[in-house]
Amino acid sequence: MRPHRLQGLRGSMVALVTPFKDGDIDEVAFVRLCERQIRSGSSALVPCGTTGEAPTLTHEEQRRLIDLAVQTARGRVPVIAGAGSNCTATTIQMVRDAADLGADAALCIVPYYNRPSQEGLFQHFDAVQANGGLPILLYDVPKRTGTALELETIIRLSALNNVIGLKDASGDLARAHRLRYSVASAFLRFCGDDSLLAAHLACGSHGCISVAANVVPALCAATHEAWAAGDSNRFVPLNEMLSELSTALSLESNPIPVKWAMARIANISRELRLPMTPLPECFERQLSVAIQRILPVEEQASSDRHRIAAVA
Repeated sequence: MRPHRLQGLRGSMVALVTPFKDGDIDEVAFVRLCERQIRSGSSALVPCGTTGEAPTLTHEEQRRLIDLAVQTARGRVPVIAGAGSNCTATTIQMVRDAADLGADAALCIVPYYNRPSQEGLFQHFDAVQANGGLPILLYDVPKRTGTALELETIIRLSALNNVIGLKDASGDLARAHRLRYSVASAFLRFCGDDSLLAAHLACGSHGCISVAANVVPALCAATHEAWAAGDSNRFVPLNEMLSELSTALSLESNPIPVKWAMARIANISRELRLPMTPLPECFERQLSVAIQRILPVEEQASSDRHRIAAVA
């Protein structure tokens, strides 16, 4: 593995929502959300993923979001650009575009719908890492793609120069445990499911690319910091609250619930693009209760972070 700008990356990374206004990207709101994440302790910005409604964005819109994230970050945190497709040539071009815009790495999903073999997956990611111009993170989420990366394929890919890690949303904790002892320690392993954070950290994961961090970025950062410090008295209650929120954010397909939540707390529109539809009213109360329970803790975590930063 070649040296890269994400070496040593740890903690909570946010899978950013994409705010819309009257059918278009709300660029002012997006920049504001990025800035909030950075100030709240998120370790990286991840635009144009599942949570960002990438399937309904044009290529030009994806380029614009990556550009805005890079401009807002200004090197303070890395930008990991969602840049995946079920076509290898398209994926390579998307990664090249992200590289041209200054992204630090690309998050590349397992090709979906066409269901390639494990050898096909290997050759796909090999071509992307060799020709895209950026280090890449593999993104394994078989419940969405219909195909899972097998352990042996991940091990093979981890030996390639520009494959630097994995976002694991497979739910396969046995594989996560085995992977810890099967790849180099520098190979980044990130949890891709907030509800399984504690289990992934126990399996040696380096952090989480989080949906919940949109809502409670300071709390997510504090949870990872408590784990890193070995402070179980702090980690356990924080993680329990995150688990409750994660359950509420799973009431409908992502990003429907988190978009509704962000409209409540971050002054963005709850607007989604078809085929995604608004959160059904029958789920609104449950999600509202979860938000009300956790927001005071988020506010305290944010206050603590700003106080420590001011002293430093």
